[in-house]
Order: sequence, then structure tokens, then C-alpha cells
Amino acid sequence: MDDETYRRARRKAAEHDTSVSALVKRFLTEFTANESDTERLKREELALRAQVASFRASDRLSRDDVHARDA
Repeated sequence: MDDETYRRARRKAAEHDTSVSALVKRFLTEFTANESDTERLKREELALRAQVASFRASDRLSRDDVHARDA
């Protein structure tokens, strides 16, 4: 990290009554705790699949029902 960026970070940390080290620690803790997009999507997919208790082809709408239009 360049000196100017570090100086600005120190000033900003001081404004928030903390240190650069504490900010970095918090960032890294949050960064490593968060799941990746792929992990989140897998988790959401599993949750959705769990909601579908059972599926039978006979439960589907007929072709006529799918294409029926209100007059």
C-alpha cells in the first residue's frame, strides 16, 4: 500500500475512533465469512428443491389449459 493511501486510512480510522488494523481485521473477517455467489446459489437451489415435496407428470396442466385465453 502506498504511503498516501495509508495516511488517509489512518485519518479515516481515527475519525471513527478505531485503527487501520481493526478495520482490516473487520474487513477480512467479513470477507472470509461471506459465502461466494456459487455457494449462495447452491444453497438457494437446495432450499427451493426442498419446497417441492413431490412432482408428477400428471400434475401438469394440459396443453389446452396452458393455451386457454380469457374471452
